[in-house]
Amino acid sequence: MLTNVVDWISENWHISPTVQWKLFLSISVIIALALIRHLAFKIAFNKIQDLKERYLWKNAIKNTHYVLLIIIISAIWVDKMGSLATFFGLLSAGLAIALQDPIVNLAGWLFILIRKPFEVGDRIEVGGISGDVIDVRFFQFTLNEIHNWVDADQSTGRIVHIPNGKVFKEPQANYTQGFSHIWNEIGVMVTFESDWKKAKKILERTVSDHVEQLSKSAARKLIEASKKFMIFYTSLTPIVYTSVKDSGVMLTIRYLVDPRKRRTTEHDIWEEVLSEFAKNDDIDFAYPTQRIYYNLQEGKLGTAKAPNYSDSGKKN
Repeated sequence: MLTNVVDWISENWHISPTVQWKLFLSISVIIALALIRHLAFKIAFNKIQDLKERYLWKNAIKNTHYVLLIIIISAIWVDKMGSLATFFGLLSAGLAIALQDPIVNLAGWLFILIRKPFEVGDRIEVGGISGDVIDVRFFQFTLNEIHNWVDADQSTGRIVHIPNGKVFKEPQANYTQGFSHIWNEIGVMVTFESDWKKAKKILERTVSDHVEQLSKSAARKLIEASKKFMIFYTSLTPIVYTSVKDSGVMLTIRYLVDPRKRRTTEHDIWEEVLSEFAKNDDIDFAYPTQRIYYNLQEGKLGTAKAPNYSDSGKKN
């Protein structure tokens, strides 16, 4: 019966028995590997609850499936090892010319897997685009975009696909790898007439209340990161710096924060600062304004002197 089917196909479709056998094996391999892949996915999803670990297993199974499929199908259709080497040599030469960008992207994928400049879940910036890495594939990685028209470090809702080859051409900034916290600064400007020392104490107390635990957590992360990177800070505690600007006294809060909590923490700090400053009549915010300054009335006693005019009416 089988022989009759083979002969009929050979006579009517002009497909030799050898090619028919190879087609049968190829289809069988495709179906078998698809079933194995489906079974592996099912086992991984049932056994693994962690979303990130589940994603990594899913990618590993998928990549293994494709590699095995290419190797087995190639072995079926190429009879001898010498022919196989010649085939892959010619294929590589052709691909190198015709598919230069995809090959670079594939090399970028291998670089990402081996060197690990970032992983799924990291917050990074590449070529001016910032976001959380949510997928890494053969030819591109995907970011859940932040910044752009949205203030602070919150998501825009857009998904951005970036070719893997960008890792060879663009610098990559990783917010979370190694040292998991970033430094954030909030500038609070008060008028020269305000009690800036009291304002500074309010800011120091406020920032300590909101980020003290983050600094302790950052210290533990820094010890771990120092084993891999040359990272060293003399102090991780929040601090308020004092400087003078054109419009008043600038008090700059500097503190460590989780990149994903920067806007929330800044929101909490600002609300408390606004509430505390409203309770003090001797503290006022400064902003660009115009005023007339009378040195004789407002200046210090040592500088409040009337101009000295001679008899000719000219100022000496």
